[in-house]
Amino acid sequence: MTLRQFEYALAVAEAGSVTAAAEVLRVAQPSVSQQIRSLERELGVTLFARTPAGLVPTAVGRAFLRDAEVTVRAARQAKATARAGADELEGELVVAAQMGLGTRQLPGALIALRRRFPRLEITVFEEANPAELKRLARRGVVDLGLIAGPCEEDLYESHHLGDEEFVVVLSPEHARLAADRVELRDVAREPWIRFDHGSALDGTLRDVLGDNGLAPTTVARVSQTATAVRWAAHGLGVTLVPTSAVPPGFEHLTRPVHPAVSMPTVAAIRPGAGPAEMALLKFLRQETWYYTDFSGSGSPPAHNWVMPPSTRNSAPAA
Repeated sequence: MTLRQFEYALAVAEAGSVTAAAEVLRVAQPSVSQQIRSLERELGVTLFARTPAGLVPTAVGRAFLRDAEVTVRAARQAKATARAGADELEGELVVAAQMGLGTRQLPGALIALRRRFPRLEITVFEEANPAELKRLARRGVVDLGLIAGPCEEDLYESHHLGDEEFVVVLSPEHARLAADRVELRDVAREPWIRFDHGSALDGTLRDVLGDNGLAPTTVARVSQTATAVRWAAHGLGVTLVPTSAVPPGFEHLTRPVHPAVSMPTVAAIRPGAGPAEMALLKFLRQETWYYTDFSGSGSPPAHNWVMPPSTRNSAPAA
């Protein structure tokens, strides 16, 4: 087996046909077909099934492709590390952000990183499901993750960036907007816009309200923090999100809650990370990590420090 065969198989799986994969790879179609057939003969299995919708990976094909993806990424990372020079770093950097963390900070850090390494490819995705994020991390797909709280395992090292306060989002007509800080009990009976079952955000909301003896009524479930904020702004219900995840233009509809809800924001990177990861960590440290104090007192009130389902309980960093 060769790395080229792995790349061809992944391209066929993504494109759904040999013809489309060949166009993406910029090679002749017969070359792709030959490499796939050779790979299947060597493995002794059928990787793709022909359907009316195109070529679809078989069950064994899906299992093979998962490992092939890890292998290709590792090869690209090795190539990038070998070529690392002043401005010669190539390859792909994969960043995952949990619960919308870093929504405002990541763009500036990534712009600085692209200026530093203009030939580096960067992929960022928001992963709301902690189990999926953990699976990707174990497979070595994620190079840097923004998570709430310390890393669970030894695969990654924790670098504390700051503390993120959560805010409640209200409609423009909501009477509680007149207050500087909203009591959780005052909005507990409102309809709540929640997040997907099993997501870290929904776990945070459930734990916060549960710790205060409150049971929310769910009016909708969404996957993205921006959707929850916009729907709350339209009056569908209220929601609770990290400060930095509030889209620009909606800040006036947010209020911190009492008891306050905060959690540490952590950059997780592998031990012995390469120059791209370390440079991104440096740029992230230069960004402002929000702690919202609307009380005007100069000192924050007592907090509920929440560790989402994907992290171990830990005392907050001072």
